Amino acid sequence: MTRRHGGSTLPLPAPDTSRSRSRDWATIRTLLPYLWEYRSRVVLAMLCLIGAKLANVGVPLILKNIVDGLSVKDQVLALPVALLVAYGLLRLSTTVFTELRELLFSRVTQRAVRKIALQVFRHLHALSLRFHLARHTGGLTRDIERGTRGISTLISFALFSIFPTLIEIALVTGILLIKYEWIFVGITFGTLIVYIAYTIGITEWRTNHRRTMNELDSKANTRAVDSLLNYETVKYFGNENYEAHRYDESMQRYERAAIKSQSSLSLLNIGQSTIIAIGVSLIMWQATVGVVDGRLTIGDLVLVNAFMIQLYIPLNFLGVVYREIKQSIADMERLFALIHENAEVRDAPGAKPLDAGTGRNLAVAFEHVDFSYEPDRQILFDVDFAIPPGKTCAVVGPSGSGKSTLARLLYRFYDVNGGRITINRQEIRAIQQTSLRAEIGIVPQDTVLFNDTIEYNIGYGRPGATSEDVIAAARAAHIYDFIVSTPQGMNTMVGERGLKLSGGEKQRVAIARAILKNPRILIFDEATSALDSNSEKAIQAELRKIAENRTTLVIAHRLSTIVDADTILVLDRGRIVERGTFAELLSAQGVFAQMWALQQEEAERTEAAIAA
Repeated sequence: MTRRHGGSTLPLPAPDTSRSRSRDWATIRTLLPYLWEYRSRVVLAMLCLIGAKLANVGVPLILKNIVDGLSVKDQVLALPVALLVAYGLLRLSTTVFTELRELLFSRVTQRAVRKIALQVFRHLHALSLRFHLARHTGGLTRDIERGTRGISTLISFALFSIFPTLIEIALVTGILLIKYEWIFVGITFGTLIVYIAYTIGITEWRTNHRRTMNELDSKANTRAVDSLLNYETVKYFGNENYEAHRYDESMQRYERAAIKSQSSLSLLNIGQSTIIAIGVSLIMWQATVGVVDGRLTIGDLVLVNAFMIQLYIPLNFLGVVYREIKQSIADMERLFALIHENAEVRDAPGAKPLDAGTGRNLAVAFEHVDFSYEPDRQILFDVDFAIPPGKTCAVVGPSGSGKSTLARLLYRFYDVNGGRITINRQEIRAIQQTSLRAEIGIVPQDTVLFNDTIEYNIGYGRPGATSEDVIAAARAAHIYDFIVSTPQGMNTMVGERGLKLSGGEKQRVAIARAILKNPRILIFDEATSALDSNSEKAIQAELRKIAENRTTLVIAHRLSTIVDADTILVLDRGRIVERGTFAELLSAQGVFAQMWALQQEEAERTEAAIAA
């Protein structure tokens, strides 16, 4: 069996049983604290479980007395009636105790699933942008889905199948040892040992197939989700058959792993049935010989037979139960791996909220900042600049010069490699992330919206905002007229990632969202790049109005949009090569002046082409 990764084919590692068991116990230990929180319910549920098993084991004992009582002529009408009542009560008690156990434990199971799922969800949001840029959404969601389902399965089977079976084995063995010859216990124990050893051995072998299936299933789901998210790209290039082939290739590998898993299951079931059949036959043979010899009664034969049926019916499912437990642990292992995924950017111990003071404006400073996404590829070199309170700083430069990286660092999506970033002289690494980001609003270059209504997407800037506030923000972003022109108005669905809207409409929604947030620091990352010239002029005027009395960082491509900036920085290959006002940079006849001349030539050519 091989595993594909990054287009290459690699052999799957040979199974390491000792490591597998170590991982299994580590996974179980991770789960236990969530159950221990409801220990009183767990204890009561266990008592109900024991009560159910005592009642269940008592049924064959009553049945033996009923059968033996029927052979005594003068007790036919009295004794069996009392025993039959007791027999019925014990049967009822088994059901009542079992349902009480389920009732008591259901809250424990569901609360554990909820808490773990929430913890994973929160942790995923706490992970750095680096993790999310590398993740595969389809595989990630499938791992979470299987892991949460595995928690419920593990608790159900481990506590309510394995543990009750062990109790019943102990009770039955004790009764056989006290009431009958040692050979009954010997056959019972021998059968159990062979059965359990065979089941565990085959199931351990099968678990490796399950892990392989999980990996292949996640990869197939990743390909499917990735293809559907990029539906338009697939259509643009007519690659439907290519995508179907790639998906089918993944499913073929999953199919082969699933067939191996099913074949090993059939082998497991046949072996288990053979062991049980031999054990029951030997027990019944001994009991029958005892009846013939007069050492045992017919009731004893019925008792032994009932015990064996009660004992081996749950044992018959032991393979399934053990397999499900192992599969659940394998599924949970991937879920808990997400919890243990290193959060690259964390709040420092003792981190405090941002001390914004009483003023409206905040000062931002990048002090000799170095940064690289990868160790061998540095992006920023000794970047040093300050944005005074209420002022606007614009950053320009060619693609790949590190402009958008500045915004990511200010948001603390990454930590700098050298130097520091401060707000009101407080280093952002010493500030709580939630407090930091609450003061910053952004209009990104690539706006991604939730698959929800326009009202929801604008209102996301300030959850809990009134409809009047949302409408006011939409008006300020010059998108309200478009909204009211749609049949559903504010309830118009924007589609997956906002694809039902044009680029300009999405960008206006992003602007409205930033306006609604009303932050003290604003970042415009090519905020009008998707707008036409007329819309850009209207929005640009609005953005200038919004930026008044706010500390603003503008990342721009079109230089005409930053004429009024207080300071302009020119970045080239991660270094600030020029800085000054618009007029100062033009007069310097440097890099900025060259960029301006090129853009003016492009604009003139465009106007000439339109005129022609």
